[in-house]
Formats: sequence, C-alpha cells, structure tokens
Amino acid sequence: MKGYNTLFPMGFHYTGTPLFAMSKRLREGDPEIIETFTKIYGIPPATLEKLKDPKSMASYFREDIKKGMMQIGFSIDWRREFTTIDPLYNRYIEWHFQTLNHKGLITKGTHPVAWCPNDKSPVGVVDTQGDVEPDIGESYLVKFQKDSVSYPTSTLRPETVFGVTNLWINPDATYVRAKVDGELWAVSKEAVEKLQHQNHKLTVEREIPASELLWKTVQNPVTNNEIPILPGSFVEPDNGTGVVMSVPGHAPYDYQALTDLKQKYANSAETQQVLQDTKPISIIRLEGFSDLPAADLIAKFKVKDQNDPHLEHATQELYSKEFHDGIMKENTGSYSGMPVAKAREAIVRELASEGKIETLLELRNAPVVCRCGTKCLVHILENQWFINYGIPEWKKLAHKCLDQMTILPEELRGEFNYTIDWLRERACARAVGLGTKLPWDHNWIIEALSDSVVYMAYYILSKYFTKDWVVFKKFEKDTSRLPDAFFNFTLLGEGTVDTVAEQTRIPKRILNAIRAEFQYFYPVDMRHSARDLVSNHLSFYIFHHTSLFPEKQWPKGIVANGFVLMEGSKMSKSLENIIPLRQGIAKFGADPVRVGVMATAELGQDTDFSEGLALSIQERLASLMGQARKLGAKKTAGKPKLSTVDRWMISRLSTAVQSATNALDRLRIREAINIIIYQLDNDIAWYRRRLGPKKSRSDNRDRILRKVLETRTRMMAPLAPHTAEEIWSRIGNKGFVVQADWPEESENEKDAVAERAEALVRQALDDTGEILKATGITPKRIAYYTASDWKWQVYLKALRAAEDKVRQGDFIKDVMGDPQLRSLGKAAADYAAKAIQQANQMPEEMRQSRLRDGVTAEKAIFADSADFYQREFKCGIDIWQEGDPKMSDPKGRARLSEPYRPAIFLE
Repeated sequence: MKGYNTLFPMGFHYTGTPLFAMSKRLREGDPEIIETFTKIYGIPPATLEKLKDPKSMASYFREDIKKGMMQIGFSIDWRREFTTIDPLYNRYIEWHFQTLNHKGLITKGTHPVAWCPNDKSPVGVVDTQGDVEPDIGESYLVKFQKDSVSYPTSTLRPETVFGVTNLWINPDATYVRAKVDGELWAVSKEAVEKLQHQNHKLTVEREIPASELLWKTVQNPVTNNEIPILPGSFVEPDNGTGVVMSVPGHAPYDYQALTDLKQKYANSAETQQVLQDTKPISIIRLEGFSDLPAADLIAKFKVKDQNDPHLEHATQELYSKEFHDGIMKENTGSYSGMPVAKAREAIVRELASEGKIETLLELRNAPVVCRCGTKCLVHILENQWFINYGIPEWKKLAHKCLDQMTILPEELRGEFNYTIDWLRERACARAVGLGTKLPWDHNWIIEALSDSVVYMAYYILSKYFTKDWVVFKKFEKDTSRLPDAFFNFTLLGEGTVDTVAEQTRIPKRILNAIRAEFQYFYPVDMRHSARDLVSNHLSFYIFHHTSLFPEKQWPKGIVANGFVLMEGSKMSKSLENIIPLRQGIAKFGADPVRVGVMATAELGQDTDFSEGLALSIQERLASLMGQARKLGAKKTAGKPKLSTVDRWMISRLSTAVQSATNALDRLRIREAINIIIYQLDNDIAWYRRRLGPKKSRSDNRDRILRKVLETRTRMMAPLAPHTAEEIWSRIGNKGFVVQADWPEESENEKDAVAERAEALVRQALDDTGEILKATGITPKRIAYYTASDWKWQVYLKALRAAEDKVRQGDFIKDVMGDPQLRSLGKAAADYAAKAIQQANQMPEEMRQSRLRDGVTAEKAIFADSADFYQREFKCGIDIWQEGDPKMSDPKGRARLSEPYRPAIFLE
C-alpha cells in the first residue's frame, strides 16, 4: 500500500528431532500426545495411524497450518512454498555448507556439547522440550579425602574451601565407589554417566547407601580439618557429583540447612555433639556486613526454612557482592588480603597442581529435556563437525552487518552484540532427525538451526523449481547433477550464464530470470522471528549471510516478537488454554484474532490474547461495518463549504494518518491499532455531538464521515483486511482496498485554527459542566464572557517576555508604561502579574505555539457554538466580549475572563 513490490513468502521447516520424537511417542501409544492430538487439535482417532510416520505428520500439520494462514488472511506468495526436506532444498543446503567448508568456517574436533543419551546426538534449542537453549558452564570439583577415597564436591566458588564446615549428601540417594582415572571416588550413582560422557575412565566398584557415609568425617584439602558428612535432602543426586561442600558463613542455603538440621536433631544425643561443633566460619571480609554475611542475608530476606524461595535471592545477592567486593581474611593463609576474584584464580591453580581439584562441565539451566523425553547432559564429543563462530574476522563481519541493520525493538541490539561476541564452536550436525546430510560425511544430518539461516534466498529459487518443473525434474531425481555453479551464478553472480547453461542444460532465459529476480528482491528487508532466537538462529542468520553473500545483499533488519499468552498465562496443555489457529478463527473470526493478538503489546513483549478482548474487537469491527451500511454507496458531488467543526474533523483525520503511519513505520502495531480503531471513534463522536440533529442539505456530515471512514478503512487493511474489504465495498468503492494507496497525511488539511477553536469549545463545555455539578443549578441562561482586547495584548506580551527571561517586576513596569494600559490602573497591573507568572510556568512548546497563533477570535468561536451549548444545557446562551457596552453582566463576571478561558455566568 506504500507503493513497494513486497514479497511475503512462506516455507515449512521439517528439519530436526521434534517430528521424530512426536511420531515415536504416537507409535508407543503415549496417552498425553494422543490426548493433545484428539482433544486440542481435533484430529480423528482414525487419522492418528497415518501420523506415526514423521514425514506424514509433518505433511498433515503443514496443510492444517497453511489453511489457517489462508483463513486469517496472510498475503503469501504460495508459488514459493517449500519444505526443508525437498530434494532441491537439500541440494541448496549442500552448496551452502560446501561454501562454508571451503572458506574454513567448519572444523572437526573435540568439544563439549549438550547431548541426548537416548538419541546419541547433540541437542540445541529446537531439540528440547520447551525450546530451551542448553547453557554449558564450568564448575570445579574440590576433592575431600578419607582413607584414600576422594569425595569430589561440585562448586562455583572454590575459594570458599577455607570456610567448609561439613559436606552434604542426600540421605535417600544411592552413592558408588568408583575408580575414576585411577583414583577412588565416592559420588552419586547418577554422576557416573555424567563423568563417563566427559571422557573420564570410570569403573564402578560397588554401590554405597547414603547411611554408610553419613556422620563420618573427611579431610579438608587445604586446612586438613576433619569435617562431618551430614544429611541434606535438598542435595540433587544428578546435580554435580551429588556431594556438596557446606560454607554456612557465606552461603545462605548452607546456613539455613544447618540451622534446620540442628532443630531437627535437637533431641538426638548421638548427633548433638557433632552438630554443636559444626559452626560457620568467616573467611571473607565484606564492607557493610558482619563476620557471617549469610546470616545477614537470611535476616534481610526473612527466610523461614530451606524451602523458602527468598533463599535464591539472598544467594544471588551475596555471591555477587562477595565476588566483586569481598576480601579474603587472615585465616586463608597466603590468599589473605586478596580480592575474591583474584583468590579464586590463584587457588584453582594451586589445587590443580596438587591434583586436588578438577573441572566438570554442567548444563547451568538443567534440567534440559530432549524432545524424546530424556534428560540431557554435557558430552565431550570427538570427531564432531562444528561451525566455528569464534573466528575473529568472521565476528568483525557479523558486527559490521549488525551495525548497518534496523533492529526492532532497538534495545535488543546489545543482546545481538553480546551473542556475536561469545559465540564459539557450535555442533552443526546430528545423528538422527529429518534434514540434509552433511555433503562430505553422510553419517551426519545438518541440524535444524544450521540449515535454516539462509533459506530466505531459496524462496527465489523455489518458484522456478515449481514453475519450470519439467526443466528441474531431472535434478529432483538426482540432485548431484545440479552443480554448485548453478547457485554461484544465480545467487552470487559468479561465472557466466553460457557456462552454467552448458553444464546444466537449463535455458539461459530461466537462469537470467532467476538471477534478475534474486537481485530485485534481495537483500531481506525485514526478518520477523521470536525474541528467544536472538541468542542463536537470528545471530547465525547474520553470520552466514556475511560469509555467503556480498555486502550489498546482507540483511537490512530484524524484528523480534514476544510470545502469545492466553488470559495472562503461557499456553500449555495442562492449563487447557491452547487454541489452534483455525479453531480460533472459527470461534472469533479472522480479524478479531489478528487484532486481538496485536493489540495488547508492542514488539519484544508478550501479548495477552483473551476471549473477552476478541469479543470486544468483534463488536468494534461490527460497529464500523454498521457505519458503512448507514452511509451506503451514494457519494455527494461538488465542493462543499466547510464549517469550523468540519475542518476540525478533517484536521484530526490528517493527524491520525500521520500518527498511524509513523507508528507502523516503527512497527508499533498496538499504537497504530489504538489510533485507527479506537481514537478516531472519539473524534467522530465529538463531531456528531457538535453537529447535533441533521438540519439541512448544507450539512456536510455524510461527506465528511465518508471521507473519514474511507481513509480509516485503508489504514485498517493491513490489520483487519476482511472487515476493511467489506466496508470498502459497502461505501461504493471499486476493486480491493488492499490494492489502494496508503493514505497520505496532507499539510493543507491540517487546520490549527479549527483545532484551537474546538479545544476552546470543549474546555468551556467541561468547565460549565463542573460548575453545574458543584452548584446543582438548573440554569435558565448561561453567559460566556471572552477576554477583552487589552488582555490579549498583555497576554502575548507576557509570552514574549517569558521567552526573553524578563523579570516579573520589569515586565509589570513595561506594561504600565503603556498609557492606554496604565489608564486601566490596578486591573492591568494585577493581570500583568498573573499573565507573566502563567507564561513562565507554561511548557516551551505551548508558549511558542500560542505566540505563533496570536489573538484568537474567541467571541466568534463561541457565537458559532451557541446552538451546541443550547442543546447540551437546554437553556438560553449569551456570548459577550469583556468591555462590550451592550453586555449584560449582573454579577461582574466578565472581569474574570482571560485568553483561552472565558468567564462563565449561570442564571
């Protein structure tokens, strides 16, 4: 509608494990997935058998989604439709990865990855339940000793080993004694698999019940103190090694757990002495805190017990403060006086040299669950293929591209910069799932976040692959016959059309057409996706485009959306608040769903869809169609003479066009909806109210209301297209509104005089209403007194004086220096003082605007509105200007009048 030839394409991403996982669950008769498909999505039980094959399931939902997209009115060019398992798409991705490989951006090596033990494959955000991006981090295993057995404790704070008072183990867990890299270790049974996946040589000797370890002692590796092993039900056996070191002086969780344990065993003679001797140790000095900061934070957050959620806040606050501001105390030996951050590095080096500490890689956001239902862990993967995002030159290109892009909302730019900086090697292939095989190693399938970052270019190709199917059929059957030279020419402009035509037997006219269309539509102006993909897919999109395409074809912009909530809650099967798109359309209508999703939040925020909202939007759109029905298709010819209120309505419409256009240019869709669908109704209501009953043929209301509705309908077309088309037709327009031009705001339709006049009329109406409300009077007559000419003279003089920063006393002297004003005596001096005070307090913009406007013909404005006030208040109306010799002013109210605020008298 803005005059651009705009391409809205759509494809279907089949790659990855979700389909595999769902079809597998269906084959196994999983009741949850069966209930989801039959009850939520309304799939007949007889159809479920077909969905047990991943490709069949994908095809089923593809068709359902496509129908929903059509029903909701998406302007998609379906000629370009494809799926990511189409043979020619696979060939395109092979070209993509061959190009990356030739440029040295793909490496083979040994790296840690998030791993599904069941699928025996790396996992990323698209492979996990809840679309969680696995976050791998490093922790330390500090080894406590007893009888040649190590008790490795997982910690992020190895410098606190000086303050360890005890170890914690879960009393209900099973532990093992195992030989790990030649050492005897005691760890939880669950830790065994984790250690094996990180290339430790491990043999389990025997299982150990927790009771065999509890209340025994072990030796601290740095202080050599004997400390007890105590029961902690909060210890998660699958977190770390299942053995935790306790630092109650500096860890709120440990302080509270020790407090709770002492209360629990208060009457036990066996353990009383052990617990009595287990006292917090202070090892870090922190300004503003006591010797035991953990106790301070427990008190601050009023923690009740170790299940209190405030413990997490206390822990985060203390850990951060101690890391940044803490100083090691005298009882930490050679580390005394060191900042905590520096001490951490030093103690890790020392303990590592003595074999008393090791590292363990963990999923910091565990539990992360694969789509197949298996808990993921960290695996050291050997001979795996990685895309190396850590190459400095590539990062520079990615930053250069980002710097040139529009990012909406803009506050996400920092998140993109951060992601580009920290990205390193990332596994780009999986062992299972749908997708494209790695061209040089067919044992691997390119994973979902790696094969989807440049598919935008394929939309150009896919139209020709479908349109000229006969030409490309031979390649679909044997994709190896389509050489890299085809993609290099059509997408990169490399080589010649004659050479590629000779190699492929594709007619030159088709090759040239593809190349011309690619140059016409590329680069991508706006890529819309989800906000949670900034840290992966959307950043990969930037990286890959800079490596494959010349700078002129790098992406121009990214839009990141939030999620759709349902009645304030995240959609989930357990809440039964999922509405599949087509069901939502059937229940509420396409346009109420469209507007309902967009109306409650701006970009980057989660939007809250509700049934009540959808129904209210239904009513509003129906009301607009009702307006169209009343106006009908008959148009009035000729050029009318416009009244002030007519000009006001046209001016308000022009302002609405400008505001809505600016909002949509920034994709502030909620703001645009508010202007187009709601705010204009307020203006129309005022316009109708001002005009009152229709009196004569000279009444322009239908002409003006038709102009408003026609303009409004054009602005509604991108938001509520079905309603807009219906209204467009009802008011007598030909063709489709979506093919009409977007309305342009016109400066010559802006009418500041009319807007000022209506503001005065409305303000006086409100002031009169307040007086009537306060007094309870039923008036027979209302008189409005506008300011005299001399008050306007002083008022404008005051505005100029405020601009020039003239002092109040000097201004009054200046006013009284005018003989005519001096003759008015105290009245002129008093008003001068009031006017300069008002001018000094006035916002700069208003002051300048009123200076530009000059004297307003208020008496004429109110005289023109007398019949309106008469209808509103059902009484006689008089309009006077202060100083008029014929003026009736029994109570002397006229002297109270001021510019922009007439005096009011009720009789």
